[in-house]
Amino acid sequence: MPGRSQTRGQRAEGPAETGAPHVPVLLAEVLSALAPRPGGRYLDGTFGAGGYARAILEAAPDASLLALDRDPTAITGGAGLVAEMDGRLTLAQACFGELAEEAQRFGRVPLDGIVLDIGVSSMQIDQAERGFSFRFDGPLDMRMGREGRSAADLVNGAEEGVLADIFYHYGEERRSRAVARAIIEARRKAPLTTTKQLAELVAGIVWAEPGGAHPATRVFQSLRIAVNDELGELVRALHAAEEVLAPGGRLVVVTFHSLEDRIVKQFLAERSGRAPAGSRHAPVVAASQPTFSLVSRGPVAPSEAEMRLNPRARSAKLRAAARNEAPPRPADPDLVALAGLPEPQPRRRPRA
Repeated sequence: MPGRSQTRGQRAEGPAETGAPHVPVLLAEVLSALAPRPGGRYLDGTFGAGGYARAILEAAPDASLLALDRDPTAITGGAGLVAEMDGRLTLAQACFGELAEEAQRFGRVPLDGIVLDIGVSSMQIDQAERGFSFRFDGPLDMRMGREGRSAADLVNGAEEGVLADIFYHYGEERRSRAVARAIIEARRKAPLTTTKQLAELVAGIVWAEPGGAHPATRVFQSLRIAVNDELGELVRALHAAEEVLAPGGRLVVVTFHSLEDRIVKQFLAERSGRAPAGSRHAPVVAASQPTFSLVSRGPVAPSEAEMRLNPRARSAKLRAAARNEAPPRPADPDLVALAGLPEPQPRRRPRA
């Protein structure tokens, strides 16, 4: 996504990409950071089409991999790879925020490595019936796990202030309040039930930029994040990884959104002892023992060559760290708060 919309970090959608095959993003960099070894035990928290899973198992003879995906379609589609890997690959339908429980259930603790590829997959975007994309007219759904509250439920049931907060905080949509007001007015006449209805409504409010992304990009992105609690899942997964990784085990996370990357960056900085120093407003507290060491100082981005071949890689960032022998720490409340919407502020009473 060129222009200001690219700062959102969403996996891009564009006419030239319609029907594009699934391509694992930053595959060589993921393998380098994960450093899979023969006989190791690994977990892929976001199986998708199995690109990372295949590469890990092919790179490490006799290694085993537990792969999770909340989407039942991904689990069904991976049956062929399970058979091909002859017992080295196990698939389970679960959210990656549950990776500690799943690793325990399958007897894989401690793990030698975990990889997470955060966000919606190419396959989900390209299926009109899943309702993720404004490029196709389909039901306003967006549920990765095909259960629970849908985007239509949220759009037609949430209060105006909640919708505005979702659009602003999860999509960084500057016209969030105007879009929320328009949705409230539209649904008084009839529910919004399709992606086309919502995309056309937003396009009438948000200005299109020459050569830029579709005006509905940020609204669709924010609804998807809210429907699937994507940031909450990420926070839970990071803390779970700390629990189940063996000393020396690697955590590798690929993000596509500025909020995702901020959460991963903050977690790894705090857990590696590189959190910002205090000030007179926020004094330094007693530092806990670091639980990770950074594999690379900053984020790893795709090469120009990869971005040309796979435009959906444009906003990807990879961060990685290695677990040490320190005991796991309690969840970071600041990180938990970062994944949610801000608390509504009480209205001021008018002066008498």
